Amino acid sequence: MNEKEILKKIQRIEIFTNRLVSTVFAGEYESVFKGQGITFDEVREYQAGDEIRTIDWNVTARMGQAYIKKYVEERELVMMLVVDMSASTRFGSIPETKAEIAAEIAALLAFSAIRNNDKVGLICFTDTVEHFVAPRKGRRHVLRVVRDILYFQPKQQGTNIETALEFVDHVLKPHSVVFLISDFKTTGYEKQLRLSSKRHSLIAITLQDRREAELPDVGLIELEDAETGETTVIDTRSEEARQLYKELNQRADAERRQILRASQVDAVDVRTDEPYVKPLIRFFRQRAAKG
Repeated sequence: MNEKEILKKIQRIEIFTNRLVSTVFAGEYESVFKGQGITFDEVREYQAGDEIRTIDWNVTARMGQAYIKKYVEERELVMMLVVDMSASTRFGSIPETKAEIAAEIAALLAFSAIRNNDKVGLICFTDTVEHFVAPRKGRRHVLRVVRDILYFQPKQQGTNIETALEFVDHVLKPHSVVFLISDFKTTGYEKQLRLSSKRHSLIAITLQDRREAELPDVGLIELEDAETGETTVIDTRSEEARQLYKELNQRADAERRQILRASQVDAVDVRTDEPYVKPLIRFFRQRAAKG
């Protein structure tokens, strides 16, 4: 995309995500990620000048004199968007690549967060952390986050989730909300995933393209690993070859799911050829139901 196309896309994303946040998403986000605003601290006797609306009528009835609920400001919540920008995320069998879908999801989450008066930050990573935006509030800041994802030109090709999560633990205080958005085309991150999930509220959003799950019958094709450059020729007329390709991807998918479950990391699977809003809302509602 050229600069003009990116600016148009940012505008479309803002309009679309703001509409979603206004109608359904802000409530879903708030119900799950509480921790902003004010919280109950204690009950004390009513004093002249206290607001009547703060009176605790149950305690007042029991004690025979007026008591009020005292509140204190809670800590601000920090959301960090950790976005995989490796070469494999620039693949797409539909007009939008996985990286573009990641930007839209990030925008939806970020606008939900600032509606809740939370801070939003960004980490773009490949096999190293290539870009970091410190958490801040506000619409302009969120638009900068979305723009940075869409404009981002990675220097490296590979994926290293372990390095990205180590950086997260270094720059964020405990109990932050971390959305790890990746296609998880890598290994060796299990130990760090467990450590980060104990320190933060960690949610893994997996981006999946249908052509990475199964192949159409289109004859001889050459597949290239976007991160290593290795190529393989497959005769897709062979049902056996197509089935083997499908089974290998299903096995990798099952391993990823098991790793996330073992680390007690909430998982959201997003297919690029299907609306991403439904799985996100389903995740929020399931998590809210768990308390």
